[in-house]
Amino acid sequence: MNYSTLKKTVALSFASLMAVGAVSAQTTSDSTKSATASTPKVFGGRAQYRTWNLGVNAGVLSPFLAIGGTNNYTNWDAELGYGISIRKQLAHSFGLQLDGLRGNVSADNANAAGGAQNGIKSVKTKIQYSVSLSGVVQVGSVDFLRRKNAVNFFVSAGAGLIAYNPVLTNANGTTTDLAKTRPSKDDYGKELVLPIGAGVKFRLSDRVALNLGYTANFIDNDSFDGQKLLPGEALHKDKFSYGYGGLEFSLGSSAKPNLDWVNPLALMYDELNDPTLRQEVEALKGRVTNVEKSVDDLKKDSDGDGVADQFDKCPGTPAGTVVDGSGCPIKFPAPDTTNKVSSMAPMAKGTAYSNIQFEFDSSVLRTSSYPVLDATSADLRANAGKTAWINGYASSEGTAAHNLQLSKDRANSVKTYLVNSGVDAKRLKVKGLGETHPIADNSTEDGRVLNRRVEFKTK
Repeated sequence: MNYSTLKKTVALSFASLMAVGAVSAQTTSDSTKSATASTPKVFGGRAQYRTWNLGVNAGVLSPFLAIGGTNNYTNWDAELGYGISIRKQLAHSFGLQLDGLRGNVSADNANAAGGAQNGIKSVKTKIQYSVSLSGVVQVGSVDFLRRKNAVNFFVSAGAGLIAYNPVLTNANGTTTDLAKTRPSKDDYGKELVLPIGAGVKFRLSDRVALNLGYTANFIDNDSFDGQKLLPGEALHKDKFSYGYGGLEFSLGSSAKPNLDWVNPLALMYDELNDPTLRQEVEALKGRVTNVEKSVDDLKKDSDGDGVADQFDKCPGTPAGTVVDGSGCPIKFPAPDTTNKVSSMAPMAKGTAYSNIQFEFDSSVLRTSSYPVLDATSADLRANAGKTAWINGYASSEGTAAHNLQLSKDRANSVKTYLVNSGVDAKRLKVKGLGETHPIADNSTEDGRVLNRRVEFKTK
């Protein structure tokens, strides 16, 4: 086996060796890890997930592309390339990735007449660094067959800066180092590079993934391979390819799942199939039915005197009789029309002035809060001299300014409900206190749930 073949074998085997090492080092099963991870919500935001990933990779560098194209050499030699990546996953299917790459790119004219052409036998270009920022699209992030993805295909494209220096071996055996002939006297030339790639990643665990990929790198110059454009040649830009394998590590709290492998379709199904949500929907349907029935009762006027039966204290009034607001003839002494609000209010099953809880980053009232609010409304309407202070709070996720506004919105949601139920708005004082005065530990989800609340104070 010659040296060139040996280099190819070593480079192509490197990724496989990394994968075997990662699998051997994995001591915790996926089922154990998933049991400790929290269950995310479909519209809960990126804060529910681990979104930062660190990767290392190695593979083969070549001046030729799989898609073909012009080249100044007849053969290429496999050279080892290696790199590192940092990626921020912004959504289930899209992220931004910063890549760094080093290595050598070699080619020769072994198949040319005399082993050389244009007086050049071979070239070795050293890549001091290639740094680029790319958008990465995971085209397999939504899997209709599996609840949790295990394989993701991806494509990427970006732009960056490459620093390189070619060293030529001439037909007579002498070498030409372009760093010595460069007018700028810089050790390395620097040019714009455009990487376009594709690949596949395999989930080894919630923390580790194996990546296999191929990137075509297009350079905005014709001197990467050491040969400038010759007279009479068509203009072309140099390029090189990088086929690699590597490991990618998910960073962040083990209590959160990795966004790369979350199936949004499965999440949506689970959330819609949640028994608690179904109970709330059924409770809401029942409440709507009761409201509709109450509206029908309010509109019913059996004697046609213009006063609904529910408020008609003199039912059966003859047609044409002039009646007062209670449905009684005006010629009779007006009856006591004082209505005790408590006699008209439905019996509430909640405890008045109990804390009202809210979902994450939401100011929408839960249906489970209605009994408490109805009981609070009944007490306020029965005690006209009582004033209530409605204080809103939030858990510690997000910025302090966002949480302050969220707490105000929660307090106003409670006030709106009470006003719509008949409580005088002047007797309700609203204040948002943000994430201050927590009643539980904000470092745990159970504590944060308790802190997403509205409290009452009365006088």
